[in-house]
Order: sequence, then structure tokens, then C-alpha cells
Amino acid sequence: MNSNQLSADEYSSFNATYIETLENVNLIEELEICLHDFIRFVQNIPMDKFDYRYAEGKWTIKDIIQHIIDSERIFSYRALRISRNDKTPLPGFEENNYVDNTNANTRSIQGLLTEMAAVRESTLLLFKSFTQEQLQIIGTASDNPISVRAIGFIIIGHQKHHQTVFQERYL
Repeated sequence: MNSNQLSADEYSSFNATYIETLENVNLIEELEICLHDFIRFVQNIPMDKFDYRYAEGKWTIKDIIQHIIDSERIFSYRALRISRNDKTPLPGFEENNYVDNTNANTRSIQGLLTEMAAVRESTLLLFKSFTQEQLQIIGTASDNPISVRAIGFIIIGHQKHHQTVFQERYL
């Protein structure tokens, strides 16, 4: 399953931001590769930058890593529900509430990266378990249609988006 096989009706315009920046990548391979790239990237960030905010009220790098972890858990849950043909519309989530209610800034960067790797391993096992038919099932999340396979690519694109934000605004 490659990202260029998705059709625009499998995801919302909001999520297009994450998917359309991906080159023709394989879902399973890129879930593995981009995690390792991200961990290497974060490990090269100077220690004094992890608690830095580029403007008042903006998240720290630690906040963003926790946000990526929390979002991936939610996206994977959506993929599971939709893959099992659960037709119940799935609600959105308020990302700011999640960040406001974590202790990311008191945690070590290694602890955050270890958690991220564990969550990604779970995500990989989930997506490897899906049949081609399950990957193409479309459900509803945040009041928009979304396919299981699109969710996988959103996980990748979301992580890459935040890595770009780190490069542009934090370093």
C-alpha cells in the first residue's frame, strides 16, 4: 500500500496537509523508517531546546513529542474501530486539552522517545494485521469520511509535519 494509491475521498481536507506532503511511500515501511529518522533527529537537538517555546503560549518540543504520541494512539484506535466495520461516528479530540494535561515537560527526552517507539511498535503490529480489504474500509471520524489506510499515512505525515516545525521554529 503506497500513499499515491489513496483517493481524495478517503480523508478530509484538513488531513490532506499531512498526506499530500508524502512522496510515494509504502505505509508499513515508512511507519518504521520515519520513527527511526525522528528519534535520530530528536537525539541531535541541543538539550537546552527541549523546554524552549518560540512564543508565548506555544508548546515545547517535549509537549509536541507527547502530542505526537497521544495523537498516534487516537489515530490507531480509530483505525482499529473502522477496520472492524464499526460504523459509529468517532469524535474529534481537543489537542490543547491533551497537552495541558500531560507532564511532558517533567519527563526525560529518552522517556518520551521510548514511549513513542513503544506506541509505534503497537501501531505497526496493528497495521500489519489488516487485510487489503480492511485498509480500504471508510468510516467517520471528526465528522469526515476516512479510510483505515489514510489514517496510517496521516500518522506518518503528522509526525513529519512536527519535525519540520522543530526545524523551522525551534532550532
